[in-house]
Amino acid sequence: MADKISLADKLATFEDFWSPRTVTTFNDCDVMVVKVKGEFTWHKHDDTDDFFLVLKGSLDIELRDRTVTLGPGELYVVPKGVEHRPVAREEAHLLLIEPTGTPNTGDKATAAARKLA
Repeated sequence: MADKISLADKLATFEDFWSPRTVTTFNDCDVMVVKVKGEFTWHKHDDTDDFFLVLKGSLDIELRDRTVTLGPGELYVVPKGVEHRPVAREEAHLLLIEPTGTPNTGDKATAAARKLA
């Protein structure tokens, strides 16, 4: 890595929600920032866990049997194969880590294209 990365600066480069931006890679994983608001689709990842770290705001991760609520500086890992739906009542900023190429919806046909920040 040539230089440090400011997550706030990367987040300032875009406005759209639910469209993760890769800021770097780490051991064959994408490290991404994303702005979220509203409800995402119910989905699961059969082959990988799903990592969420809240940078700003709050995020509910709805599971079929409970809801995990995260605030700034808190993280949760959804185990692979577990159906979940992230929900942000107000705008929230997240850091995500996923193996490179993992579709954000769990399905390549409906996944958002990967973008660089």
